[in-house]
This record gives sequence, C-alpha cells and structure tokens, in this order.
Amino acid sequence: MKRYLGLIFGLLLISSFVSFSGCIGGGPADSNSVSANNQPVTIKISGSTTVLPIAEEAAKKFMMKNPNYNIEVSGGGSGFGVKQVAEGLVDIGMASRDLKAEEKEKYPNLITHSIALDGVAVVVHPENPVSDLTQEQVKKIFSGEITNWKEVGGPDAPINVYTRDEESGTREVFWEKALGKGKITEKATVVNSNGAMKTAVKQDKNGIGYLSIGYVDSTIKAVKFNGVEPTEENVKKGIYKVSRALNMITNGEPSPAVQAYLDYVLSPEGQEIVREKGYLPIK
Repeated sequence: MKRYLGLIFGLLLISSFVSFSGCIGGGPADSNSVSANNQPVTIKISGSTTVLPIAEEAAKKFMMKNPNYNIEVSGGGSGFGVKQVAEGLVDIGMASRDLKAEEKEKYPNLITHSIALDGVAVVVHPENPVSDLTQEQVKKIFSGEITNWKEVGGPDAPINVYTRDEESGTREVFWEKALGKGKITEKATVVNSNGAMKTAVKQDKNGIGYLSIGYVDSTIKAVKFNGVEPTEENVKKGIYKVSRALNMITNGEPSPAVQAYLDYVLSPEGQEIVREKGYLPIK
C-alpha cells in the first residue's frame, strides 16, 4: 500500500511540475508578453524624426512588458531610414512619406507598414499677425519671390525662410503638396528635424517654416493654408491637403520579433501613444 501511495504521489508531483513549467514559458504569449522562451532580442530602428516620438514611446512601453527585448531608436530622416533598412543595417526604417518610385525600384523587397496619419503645417512666430496664407503665397514665399511680410498682410519686415534637409520626409510632403514641387530658395536656412524647426521659428519673429502638426504648440503659430486650419480633425476629414501617412518599413516580411513590436504599435495601446504624440491613429 505504501508503495502504491508513493507511486501516486510521484505522478502527481511530476504532473504539477509540468503544469507549472508551462505557465512560465511553455504556453502562448499573452497580450503583455510576446516571447515564450525569453531569449534576448535586439531591434534597431532609425529614420524619420516625425515618427521618432511614437517609436520611442512604444519601444519604452513594449520593453517594460517584454524585458528580454532591447529596442534601439534613432533619427536621421526618412531617406536615411529607408536606406538603412534596405541595406540591412536596421530592422525597421521610419518614414513620414511613401516610398519614392526610385526607392521601390532599387529596393523591391521593402514593405510599408502604416501606423498613423499626420499633417504638415506652415508655422510662423506667435507674434506674427499673419494667420492665413494661400497656396500661391506660400509658393512665392518659399521660392523667394515674396520677401517681405507686408506683401501678405504682415509687418514691414524681411521674411526668413526655414526648410528641412533633402532626407526629410516632412520636406518631401511639403514640397509636393504645398509647393506643387516648386522651387525652394537657396537663401532658406536648413534645419535637420521637426524639433529644430520649431526652435528656429519660435526664436525668429520674421521666420516661416513647416513641421508636423504633432509638434505644434503655443510657442509657434500654425497658419491656415487656403483657409483651412492644419488640425487633426481636418486631416482626418481629408480637407487639409498637406497630409501623409507615417510608416514603419521592413526589408521583406518582418521576423516574429519585429512583427510583435509592429503589432504593439498598431494595438489599441500603441495607437493611444500615436494620439498622445499629437498624430492620428490609423486604426
């Protein structure tokens, strides 16, 4: 009898151990964990400074839920991000624009994952009385044809134009949709990020530039474009035309680890991060 009871106790002990082990790492991942074996995972992300705040905050919260992940996020501009992911130097490239035709041709395996919507606003100093510009006026200002604020209803003062570098997705969208692919004056001061653009314009009473509406706050003034305010609501309605999708790009189908991060960004929690950063959720 003792031998029989001992055999039963042993079987129960083994069964309990198996069940407990399954709870630790053998079962499917729940909504707060995506790696069953807890092996170290590194994901590298670079590119658009517009997408950067979303990617950074999502990485921070994702790593809190999945401590075996190490996610490195850096800027550099949309063109930089596309090139980096295409050449295998990062796992995800960030771009605040669609892929260009030449990029698609050169890197046919790239896959775009849209994560948010955004608008690009024309911005001036808060003390500038100008609050509405037509597309034609914006074209002439950025081409250097209009050089004084009094020509568009402002003070008698020179206009200082600020623009982004050619790697910028924000510049690409603004150049295409606001300027109609028109000229940008060579006298324009080039800045390298949305943050730098905001700093430049808020410190220059005669300045004008453009940046993502996610960066607009009380330190600068976003002007109406053709009578339409650059707001999230107007972007969503489709009536503010200087808008775009924000994208994360992979070179081919993402690995399970990368897909888990992308799924998080597109989850309700990830899309709330999009909203908190001033952009429009895509889901």
